[in-house]
Amino acid sequence: MKYLTWRKLTIASLVVGTCAALLPSAYADTKVVSAENVEWGYLNPARGDKSPGAADLWGDRTKNTAAGMLVRFNKGFESPPHIHNITYRGIVIEGEMHNADPSAAKMWMPTGSFWTQPAGEDHTTAAKDKTNLIYLEIDEGPYLVKPSKEHFDNGERPVNLHINNMVWLQKSDLVNIAAEGVSATYLWGDTNSVYGTLVKLSSGFEGSITSSGDEFKAVVIKGSLNYKQDSNAKALALDAGSYIESSTPVTHEVRNVSDADAIVYVRSSSKYQVNS
Repeated sequence: MKYLTWRKLTIASLVVGTCAALLPSAYADTKVVSAENVEWGYLNPARGDKSPGAADLWGDRTKNTAAGMLVRFNKGFESPPHIHNITYRGIVIEGEMHNADPSAAKMWMPTGSFWTQPAGEDHTTAAKDKTNLIYLEIDEGPYLVKPSKEHFDNGERPVNLHINNMVWLQKSDLVNIAAEGVSATYLWGDTNSVYGTLVKLSSGFEGSITSSGDEFKAVVIKGSLNYKQDSNAKALALDAGSYIESSTPVTHEVRNVSDADAIVYVRSSSKYQVNS
């Protein structure tokens, strides 16, 4: 996979000239981020090239707002003990990651694993493989790194969920699954407001994911998908780390072109549906 640069593609940028006006209105509030031509910055600019790289997918991590970003770590990276001013969630896209109390033994979490880091809790983060990439999400900002001496207890407790310990369900109150070879698992949140899930699509799956609320954000965690706005559109290749967003009810047509299961993280404000 290539993570040197990325490019953000709005729906209007996928068509030429006045053809944009012919797009169905349902897709006007849809955005697709494909894996090319986006400039990377630093997660902690104060540390310069000693900091992990970071690229916002949505929101702005420097402001008091929710945000989702990609973060990449060099092989052998290990942060000094530190805290954050806000709680964050992390999902491993590539490589192996460790995140825990500074005195804890290393528990390496591979692709698809999930963790939460409570605000104020002292911890270290480490990366093991040649390439290490995660999706990191916050519900409020700005995202700041502070010294361990400023630690505090906000009442939350961390979660470290290895991919092998996840329970995948074909039927769930979280997702309306009407397709073979599809399963989902709950990660976080209140299903009456905003919540996060992982959806697993079997190799060769061809179907749709339909969002019904005002917030739908999806990140490809594992595998490669071909994505279409509708059956007549040209397919867009979305590798791991790519992003789909919609703020109105929309049907996203996808096909898993991987040789194995694809996994997609979904942040949604309402129950969504997967059809074949």
